[in-house]
Amino acid sequence: MRKLISYLFISVDGVVEAPDRFLRDDLYQDLAPLDDTIGEQDAVLLGRRTYEEWSAFWPQSDIQPFATFINTVPKYVASKTLKSLAWPGSGLLPGKLRDEIAALKRQDGKAIGVHGSISLVQELLVAGLLDELKLVVCPAIAGQGRRLLSREGEPIQLDLQTVRTTPGGLQYVVFRPRSARP
Repeated sequence: MRKLISYLFISVDGVVEAPDRFLRDDLYQDLAPLDDTIGEQDAVLLGRRTYEEWSAFWPQSDIQPFATFINTVPKYVASKTLKSLAWPGSGLLPGKLRDEIAALKRQDGKAIGVHGSISLVQELLVAGLLDELKLVVCPAIAGQGRRLLSREGEPIQLDLQTVRTTPGGLQYVVFRPRSARP
């Protein structure tokens, strides 16, 4: 069964929106583990808002290695409002999220990545559908922007899998969410 893995940049104060605002230029050389992450994935799951932003940006981008990756892998878009998708390799998941994710996980292949898509990652965490939460903790306080972990409700328990600190101070932290269901 395929795994569903989220990969997000996060500031010390929990902001995940617009990481280009808080990821310093001198830390880009520390992003080598991104190659490992995209190497283990052969599909991407996106929410509507991220799809709309990324489909306008990435097809013309030459920011490597992510541009080649995101433009060539299948992209599944969870949306109840979009009716069509123009970005080549994109498919719409209009049904119930739990059922759509279960069907994707049953397919043959590598892991499915969830990049960006803050609301979607929150929903996947709460529903117990995410297999790994990979965070790149940036040594910055963003001060404003959407936070991943601001939510009401029961705590979501996580098991720490690995932590790695780069020479520039980025921390790669991998958590495995404990299932909300037995």
